[in-house]
Amino acid sequence: MVTEKEKLFYTREETAEFQALLEKKLEAARHEYRSIRESLRSVVEMSADAYNYVEFGSDLVARENNELMLMRMAKYIDALERALVRIRNGVYGRCNVTGKLIPKERLRVVPHTESAIEVKLNRPK
Repeated sequence: MVTEKEKLFYTREETAEFQALLEKKLEAARHEYRSIRESLRSVVEMSADAYNYVEFGSDLVARENNELMLMRMAKYIDALERALVRIRNGVYGRCNVTGKLIPKERLRVVPHTESAIEVKLNRPK
């Protein structure tokens, strides 16, 4: 019998849990993305009508914050989608650096991860 440490891939049955988790997170992330985009749109529309420079400045800060959140959310959505592709390709759960299986405990916390925690912690900052 092959132990967890000797395995090279998770089975379809094992990845089903992660697929459901990823799909749930992806749905929530897409909803959040749309919400942030709408918020950004309303800030932009309000800024166009602003005559007060103080209000314009705070609108600009809000706009920049929304743009940053939008970029982060897009990156997160991309990571979730790539993880779902790895599931479909049968390679989900393998570290892209070491080639070893990422522990299920880590995948439950960060299901879109592509690396083991040891690799993540040893990356230069």
